[in-house]
Amino acid sequence: MSDTSKCEKCGAAVDAGELVEHSGQHLCEDCYMDRVSPLKPCDPWAVHNARGAKNLATPELLPLQRLMLDAVTAAGAMAPDDLAARLDVQRPELDKQFAVLRHMELLRGFKGDDGRVYWCRF
Repeated sequence: MSDTSKCEKCGAAVDAGELVEHSGQHLCEDCYMDRVSPLKPCDPWAVHNARGAKNLATPELLPLQRLMLDAVTAAGAMAPDDLAARLDVQRPELDKQFAVLRHMELLRGFKGDDGRVYWCRF
């Protein structure tokens, strides 16, 4: 039986041998990747690479990406927190999927008159 430890960022139980030390913390693989490769929704190189997928007749989207796109399309625009609540998804996961949809130029963000950020179709 293997020894388990907890990730110091998210608290997930993982095998002790699978923890990665980064900046003095012991992290699971997901938290480590979030630290060393943060999301960049407006990454020009990622946009360039994703255009090929967007130009397909029907780009392959993950189920959550499809739900996000459908909900935002139906509403016209949605605040990310409202979308997270509607889809019952944690914001970090929603933000990851938004970055992909932003790279594909399917969703984009804008600041509303009320100062809040909203997501809408490109």
